[in-house]
Amino acid sequence: MPRPNDVPINRRRALLAGAGAAIGAAAIPTLSGEATASRENAAAFPLGPFEKSPQNPILRPDPAHEWESTYLYNPCAILVEDQVALLYRAQNAAKTSCIGLAFSDDGVTFRRHPEPVLTPTEPWEIPGGCEDPRVVRIDGTYYLTYTAYDGRRALLCMATSTDLVRWAKHPPLFPNLPDPGHGPEPWNKSGAIAPVPIQGWYWMYFGESNIFWARSRNLLDWETPGNDDPVATPVFPWEKSLIEPGPPPLLTDDGRLLLIYNGRADGSGGYQKGQYSGGQLLIDPQNPTKALARLERPFIFPTADDEQNGQVNHVVFSEGLVRFRDRWFLYYGMADSVLGVATAPA
Repeated sequence: MPRPNDVPINRRRALLAGAGAAIGAAAIPTLSGEATASRENAAAFPLGPFEKSPQNPILRPDPAHEWESTYLYNPCAILVEDQVALLYRAQNAAKTSCIGLAFSDDGVTFRRHPEPVLTPTEPWEIPGGCEDPRVVRIDGTYYLTYTAYDGRRALLCMATSTDLVRWAKHPPLFPNLPDPGHGPEPWNKSGAIAPVPIQGWYWMYFGESNIFWARSRNLLDWETPGNDDPVATPVFPWEKSLIEPGPPPLLTDDGRLLLIYNGRADGSGGYQKGQYSGGQLLIDPQNPTKALARLERPFIFPTADDEQNGQVNHVVFSEGLVRFRDRWFLYYGMADSVLGVATAPA
């Protein structure tokens, strides 16, 4: 097998999950809510190929602001009128995380809000902070999932807003749920919400070992089988150590859900141990609890020096994706230190 960095970014294969899972073979159930608007931004599976911006990193820490003075990475993205809004994780010298906000007219050059929009205030957020946001807008309200970290436990939380600046926090979604990759203590994070209801439910994909599912009628109260029914588990060497969701899923042009996710390598197959790369998987709304197909190789992986060397080496970690001016903009953390973007034709 060739080494991963020898594989062109557009050379990809999809693994189908079983003989009966051929893409396009099944009828698609009716999607409710904002399905019409979502179809206007529909994607094809697989998405790409993506090209990293020569201007990377597009955002760096700002020593003039204590709260974002040391590291700045792992952004989510959403369109606000004709601008791209980023909500990003920032850390100070003590490595306490806050969420910052920035806007761009071109998707690359950003103007920052001077103060963080989400700071640690709750016991489950102190001292680690508020980490790794993902955002959707539904019926005029922004729903932000983020990880609260108290130094011992990571808990998936929700905040809501109508303006991206003032946020109302909600208690941890699964305060007692462990993750099989992190022992018996509560540990759950990385919630990516599909913005289109399926069969009367909103669906969320989360986890930091396997990808798990939860569903909700109102986007605030979620039910999940926890670890007992994973949507996807690691399969290939580049993702063998763990997988976790990236940006909120997209609706494809044939009515399925496309989820970009992050995988960590275990050192086999020619991949650097601990390397984080990006993959894509497909979910059929007829059975939103199981992955239908996935790419065999990562579509984005660390190559640049800022991706290979930083707070955590060998990391490309994707959390933000928007369709903007006839291109897909994928925003990602580079070595847990700075922030980059890659684009693809829409």
